[in-house]
Amino acid sequence: MSRRPATGHSSQGIPEATIARLPVYLRVLYACAEQGIATVSSEELAAAAGVNSAKLRKDLSHLGSYGTRGVGYDVDYLVYQVSRELGLTQDWPVVIVGAGNLGRALANYGGFASRGFRIAAVLDADPAVVGTEIAGHLVEGADQIEPVVARHRVSIGVIATPAGAAQAVCDRLVAAGVTEHPQLRSCGTYRACGRRRA
Repeated sequence: MSRRPATGHSSQGIPEATIARLPVYLRVLYACAEQGIATVSSEELAAAAGVNSAKLRKDLSHLGSYGTRGVGYDVDYLVYQVSRELGLTQDWPVVIVGAGNLGRALANYGGFASRGFRIAAVLDADPAVVGTEIAGHLVEGADQIEPVVARHRVSIGVIATPAGAAQAVCDRLVAAGVTEHPQLRSCGTYRACGRRRA
């Protein structure tokens, strides 16, 4: 869920179908970088992402990225380009609603910060949990969703509640101004509730 307006194209005119594939490419590129791979061919990247190489080359050309024939793509530079298009080079304040095992694990996960996601607040409905500290955050009550979203200018809401409470939490996040955005829909960092703000 994101505050940014949902559109069919990005500001650079990139088709939504391409935007939806970028997070997949980014995950593959992160894996390459972690293995110390400096360059990757379009065929290798396409195979790992589950698309054909012509489609991958066309998708990446929308970013202005063209591989070098016989060499491939520079992994670090491509990570930067894809991250920039997905908005991951920005600071995205995140609220986690639900401080159970999943919420705690997400709050303690260090990988978010390196990808532009900053945990701004953790909320929970359990009075026994409210007031405790998780990953340096004082857990606030779930009844504070609206003021927390406004105070921290929350861009993304992560719903880590039991299934029975998830829709109500989603409705409140949407009402507070946090809405789904196509660039973040497939990145795997949250479960969107499928609603958009008009």
